[in-house]
Amino acid sequence: MRAEILPDAEGAARRGAEVIAAAATESIDARGGFSLAVSGGHGPWRMFELLDAHDLDWERIEIFQVDERVAPDGDDDRNLTHLLASLPGPARERVRAMPVTDADLDVAATRYGESLPERIDLVHLGLGPDGHTASLVPGDPVLDVGDRPVALTGVYQARRRMTLTYPALAAAREIFWLVTGADKPDALAKLRAGDPSIPAGRVREENAVLVCDRAATGD
Repeated sequence: MRAEILPDAEGAARRGAEVIAAAATESIDARGGFSLAVSGGHGPWRMFELLDAHDLDWERIEIFQVDERVAPDGDDDRNLTHLLASLPGPARERVRAMPVTDADLDVAATRYGESLPERIDLVHLGLGPDGHTASLVPGDPVLDVGDRPVALTGVYQARRRMTLTYPALAAAREIFWLVTGADKPDALAKLRAGDPSIPAGRVREENAVLVCDRAATGD
């Protein structure tokens, strides 16, 4: 994968916004629209804010969730809560939220999978210190799901999750990793080596770009 190392998290967030904006412009010019799937966690919040500096045609953009915690609407644990707080105003209406408050979560996951484009144009991923990405977490049966694009996990950090699966990630036109923080060097080294011992290492590396800060590399 192509790697860009920025001096700090602010620089990585700014570069990440540029990557998303460039992919959106290229996709809209080539195909008339742009599909973006975004991950949760604290890391991307500033990047989403910085998208406001780019003149994007939000009416032609759809934003999907890579993963979401099973929690009530508005809960601080929900990725959606922070996504909506971070995105520019016009972008918020373009978010297609994972239906994690439905009574039947298996049916909800199937329905969300059916709503996805056949190939998402750009999937943004983060990286946990334990090597997880999306909600593909170590030891969870979801790692072996190969017959559907969206599935449910077991309990991880006190919550079940809904997540894109490896097949959905493999179908994406491009993968964009944003990795920041001093707790990431071990996991990041394994990701860059394509080490399948961590969930993130099993994501395909072709057509992938990594933007990270220097702290994440351990330098």
